[in-house]
Amino acid sequence: MDKYNYWKTNKFFSEETREELKSIENDEKEIEDRFYKELEFGTAGLRGKIGAGTNRMNTYIISRAANGLAEYIESKGKSYTERGVAIAYDCRHFSKEFAMTSALVLAAHNIKVYLFESLRPTPVLSFTVRHLNTAAGIVVTASHNPKIYNGFKVYWEDGAQILQETADSITENILKVKDFQDIKIMDEKEAFKKGLITYIGSEIDDKYVEKVKSLSLRDNIDKKINIVYTPLNGTGNILVRRVLKERGFTNINVVPEQEHPDADFTTVPYPNPEDSRAFEYAEKLGHKINAELLFATDPDCDRLAIMVRNNDGKYIAFNGNQTGAILVKYIIESMNELNILPSNGAIVKSIVTGDLGKAIASKYGVKTFETLTGFKNICGKEDDFERTGENQFIFGYEESIGYVAGTFVRDKDAVISSMLLCEAAAYYKKLGKNLNEVLEDIYKEYGYYKENLISLVLEGIEGSNRIKRMMEGYRKDFPYEINGVKLKQYIDYKYSKITDIKSGNVSKCDIPVSNVLKFILEDGSWYAVRPSGTEPKIKLYMYSIGKNSSEAEEKLSVMKDIILGKLQSIK
Repeated sequence: MDKYNYWKTNKFFSEETREELKSIENDEKEIEDRFYKELEFGTAGLRGKIGAGTNRMNTYIISRAANGLAEYIESKGKSYTERGVAIAYDCRHFSKEFAMTSALVLAAHNIKVYLFESLRPTPVLSFTVRHLNTAAGIVVTASHNPKIYNGFKVYWEDGAQILQETADSITENILKVKDFQDIKIMDEKEAFKKGLITYIGSEIDDKYVEKVKSLSLRDNIDKKINIVYTPLNGTGNILVRRVLKERGFTNINVVPEQEHPDADFTTVPYPNPEDSRAFEYAEKLGHKINAELLFATDPDCDRLAIMVRNNDGKYIAFNGNQTGAILVKYIIESMNELNILPSNGAIVKSIVTGDLGKAIASKYGVKTFETLTGFKNICGKEDDFERTGENQFIFGYEESIGYVAGTFVRDKDAVISSMLLCEAAAYYKKLGKNLNEVLEDIYKEYGYYKENLISLVLEGIEGSNRIKRMMEGYRKDFPYEINGVKLKQYIDYKYSKITDIKSGNVSKCDIPVSNVLKFILEDGSWYAVRPSGTEPKIKLYMYSIGKNSSEAEEKLSVMKDIILGKLQSIK
């Protein structure tokens, strides 16, 4: 209660903050949740509920994180401080305020800031860091989380989210701050007068859009294809539509209720396009105008999901693996046909992403590399390729509906992927097929790959502790056989160990340490378990392969019952 009382009574904190805390003085559980820990900074930066407290997103927590970043930049020398930091933000409550707070803290350290004058998609920030050659970047966003959340993501000079070593150094600086009053914040007028903060905007957009359009592969396609787009009241509306318009698409219909920014996400409480419920308004408009394709971008426009009309007029939701397979097929086959497929071409996916894209790439001699989850790792492979020259990056993706092509953005990018996806749909339409039929063709050629992702949400202290117990319990006791199919291999990424079940041989895993367990069965089916890095969840990824759809689905159903039952038995 000491921290709570300090925040509640110290006049350094705003009157609004103190009044908010007084309003919960009889709610011990809420006080505990707000103050039982410091909101943790990691490779994903900060993310949490908006509000007063050490375990909440507010200007004080933001200023401390920005100060930690400023001190890290200073430790790199004058050349880094002079290069400065780019800052973008999304549509959420306090995003603009948090962005300005960050800018003023950096300015107090005499670090130049390039601040977007209005909201922008997250991938534009990644592009800006590279384009302006800044030392770092910040984007204030909570991606697809509900409206009560916000976040603070940090990018390093390569345009990718920071890696663990950098996050650890920034965390050290954050923990040195014992009193928020010690953090220097420059006056806003002074910062602009000194030229330490400069607004940026359309000039960056223009450069970015040209780069996006340069990734286009085909023009002889049906650009009249009837498409519905929803930005889910986020940042994607302007740039996604601009790119498609400049590419010549003439029938892009935007969901009017979700066209403009809305911090309350009035029409979609959970603005995650992975959840088909986010398509409710898009489906209504789709049926009304007989649209062939629906697509949605999440609020910070780095992820994309689609629904495709089948021959019965029903909209079918594609998951991230299916959309990824469509994009892999379209990109690689187009490059091959146009004789621009590099002989050392490579795609990159995460260790919990399905293998269907890998099978497609293999047919064309394109190698697949695997990384830990997160585009900082996927795009980290791009850095490796550029350094060694051994491979050329073509495409990167995750099952969690993130995709990127090209090398000018080092993060998932829904502006790029929406253009390529619409292009693919228009190309296959000209061949007389919708994307459902294209996916079925893929299955017939490569096998029926099916998948299921289950997230168990466990909030608060109790939830956090149970997630830890579930991971450790499953690590020690897991099934060696599922539905008569024996376990072939077990990978524990936390201890970098690959265990061959039959021989008992243990080899070292060359992927960086992470709290992930992966189990591969003898028939090629597999599953993985890991805690979420940004949300109070434990995630179960399950993949099956069958000779037909029903066989693959049956395998998946049995896997779910056995694995989920085992996990949930750990209290």
